[in-house]
Amino acid sequence: MKLSQFNFTLPHNLIAKYPSNQRDEARMMVLHKDTGEIEHKIFKDIIDYCREKDLFVFNDTKVFPARLNGNKEKTGAEIEVFLLRELNKDQRLWDVLVDPARKIRIGNKLYFGENDALVAEVIDNTTSRGRTLRFLYDGPYEEFRQTLYNLGELPIPKWIRPKAEEIDNERFQTIYAKNEGAVATPAAGLHFSKILFKKMEIKGVESTFLTLHMGNAHFHTVDVEDLSKHKMDSERLIISEETAEAVNEAKHNGHKVFSIGITTLRALETYVTTTKEIRPFDGWTNRFIFPPYQFSIPDALVSNFHLPLSTMLMNVAAFGGYDYVMKAYKVAVEEGYQFGTYGDAMLII
Repeated sequence: MKLSQFNFTLPHNLIAKYPSNQRDEARMMVLHKDTGEIEHKIFKDIIDYCREKDLFVFNDTKVFPARLNGNKEKTGAEIEVFLLRELNKDQRLWDVLVDPARKIRIGNKLYFGENDALVAEVIDNTTSRGRTLRFLYDGPYEEFRQTLYNLGELPIPKWIRPKAEEIDNERFQTIYAKNEGAVATPAAGLHFSKILFKKMEIKGVESTFLTLHMGNAHFHTVDVEDLSKHKMDSERLIISEETAEAVNEAKHNGHKVFSIGITTLRALETYVTTTKEIRPFDGWTNRFIFPPYQFSIPDALVSNFHLPLSTMLMNVAAFGGYDYVMKAYKVAVEEGYQFGTYGDAMLII
């Protein structure tokens, strides 16, 4: 397919700036793949679309405070550094994005915090905006890590708001976030509340967790018209033996597997055997899914409404069918659904 096929007009006022008052009370559009029906619900109604022994698969990654504001040596120019991933613990090496990138060259030193609490040296250029930094810190690793995170802030996308606010400390994480390492939150999971989990438990709906740390792939725009030529950056993926067994058992017994979010969808399709089972996995994935695609594992998908031309929208269209999903997105705009990380949800069953 072509990139241009995933463009649509999205009024700016439909991009959610803040989350709903209650996690499970955002709006939810329900798409029925077998009939083509579209329903308009509230997210907590999702409990009505699952049965006992159905399995919800969640991504339990946790967002870390990845955005740092610093100054360049000598000139004092303000520099924003976006931490992507740690490359080497012992050498304090990090893969980052810098802005403005044209001012940052190999050999430059960057200073962060009051009294220059932390100093970093640029040791490599990785992309036009990408750099490798070595943080010059001689103390114990845990002390360094705490200092680094204390100086950072949660990486709220700037198309939502310029800076994180107090509400984001709670609402930009899922309630089950556990394994730190992501620079973007698994947005579909933000809708799940403790009360909703309890209702699922009472109904006999089962849950399991995997970990996919979203990284640089979420900040790269697709710059090729032919989607088969787009390459995703690799992201760390961990699927435990327990999770693999839970998914395979649900499939074998005829129960539905609900993928909660696009990251979970990609994770479940990363390592599938010829018998349509998944195996434990600890490594990296650059799985990019776009229509047409035949899914092996998920039977249902929960996702937010995504922005035009995004790889997330392409994943949704692959699962729900291009024509059906793009029709639903047109309806969502007409009905005033909220888009983006803090926006409303879509359930495809």
